[in-house]
Amino acid sequence: MLDITVRTENGERYPRVPSDELARLVRGIGGEGDRFLVLQRIPDLPEVFAQVWHEAGGGYTLEHRDGSPDRHFQATAGTPEAVTAALTGWARGRGGWDAGLDWSPLDTGPVRPVPPLDLAEEERAQLEERIREVLAGGYASRAELAELAEDYLVTPERRPVTPEQARALADRLWRERVAEQSGWQGETDPERLTRAFTALDRAGITARENFTCCRNCGHSEIGGEAAPDARGFVYFHTQSTDAAAAGHGLALYYGGFDDSSGTTAAVGHEVVAALNTAGLATDWDGNPGRAITVTPLDWRRRLTG
Repeated sequence: MLDITVRTENGERYPRVPSDELARLVRGIGGEGDRFLVLQRIPDLPEVFAQVWHEAGGGYTLEHRDGSPDRHFQATAGTPEAVTAALTGWARGRGGWDAGLDWSPLDTGPVRPVPPLDLAEEERAQLEERIREVLAGGYASRAELAELAEDYLVTPERRPVTPEQARALADRLWRERVAEQSGWQGETDPERLTRAFTALDRAGITARENFTCCRNCGHSEIGGEAAPDARGFVYFHTQSTDAAAAGHGLALYYGGFDDSSGTTAAVGHEVVAALNTAGLATDWDGNPGRAITVTPLDWRRRLTG
């Protein structure tokens, strides 16, 4: 698997594709509405990407950027095989991956400086604290963080953070978190949780992470996520995520789609077994009216996209 996400012109998204799947995607572009691919690393890094454009009957135009505007380059290639070789090398971070093509700097025009935030120190600290809380949760994208940064301090009288300032702030704090997680070793507890949820989903228990804002919304909407043969469900909502990231354990909500206490209890036991198999400890007394708490829990969820 390649630690990249591939996006297509028609809106499809392919995370962690194997190299043969990347080759298939490259061969497939060229038609109306499907002429380019954009590759981003996992975890995504601001202004770091590679992309390719191709129209049927013509060659391939490749670009890659490594942060700043003066690190943006362009090249052309004649075959999908050459494109795939370059993009695979880029995805794997191989030294000399770009040696087979004639790259030239790409002028993207002047960059307007982003003015500094005009905030009181208390407001600035409050804003950064909230963004870091959401970053620690691990589910937000850079775009979602920027939206949060822009809207968090809004009142009917003022919008103190511009979209450009919001993106700059979100990107700075995102880079900090990526640098922090680069020192993490091995499988983390959130990855064990995902492994357990994946197994439950395959076994007929609809399992969703960071699902809706609260328990009421979760119970109302989980049925729309279920496969026709699903027996039950388990999820945690965004408030649960915040609590877990703050070190308070993770509350899981579960049940059966027939609304019986017997099915709910059976689903609860199945959830606990899956979590224990994945290496996570739980606090639950078998009462179908009580949430399952995953504790102790070291919440270090790696950022992705």
